[in-house]
Amino acid sequence: MKILLILNDPPYGTERCYNGLRLASALVKKDPATEVTVFLMADAVSCGRKGQKTPDGYYNLERMLKRFATGAHRLLLCGTCMDARGLTESDLIEGSRRSSMDELAEATVAADKVLVF
Repeated sequence: MKILLILNDPPYGTERCYNGLRLASALVKKDPATEVTVFLMADAVSCGRKGQKTPDGYYNLERMLKRFATGAHRLLLCGTCMDARGLTESDLIEGSRRSSMDELAEATVAADKVLVF
């Protein structure tokens, strides 16, 4: 099965990205053969920034994404959204990569399920 999760919200302030990533991790754990793609767009591209410092005991999306990106899963970031926020590829965590709306469209067509947070 192919699952695409599209995250839109900022990394902190709401828990949508946190919950979307929790679900992505649970899907991978439930069935390792499932192909999961996480596409970060709008303010969610900031989730992929390396060097995040959060208070002790608070979730850290950088760590969550690093664990997700170490498997055979795709972590894609909207290039236009990155540009609008001044993010470059050197700002991103390992295992993620700049993407495009064309690639998002392809992933959407190929997916069995699309979930938007």
